[in-house]
Amino acid sequence: MPAISHAGLVFTSGQLPRLPDGTHTADRSFEEQVRLTLDNLDRVLTLAGTSRNRVLHVTAFLVGIDHWEAFNPIYAEYFGDWRPTRTVVPVPALHFGYLVEIEAIAAAG
Repeated sequence: MPAISHAGLVFTSGQLPRLPDGTHTADRSFEEQVRLTLDNLDRVLTLAGTSRNRVLHVTAFLVGIDHWEAFNPIYAEYFGDWRPTRTVVPVPALHFGYLVEIEAIAAAG
């Protein structure tokens, strides 16, 4: 289940930078993986009846904190003037060799 709604909130599962057809993209650059992951987050939010401008909190898991500098401007571009709270967690590894995973909590509707 990519998302679940409860008490007016939508909780997404962690999104990876897989293509919509399920193709893995772990061989792509970190920046491209972040953009693909955010595209997947958009799809899940839309399917759940909400959108990125209703996201309240994001947790981003990055393989190595050294990716922070590349992550931050892409994240800022994605959300624009909307500023949900955020937690960035450096991790040693992710499934399938990916470099980023992102989950979110959004207001429903």
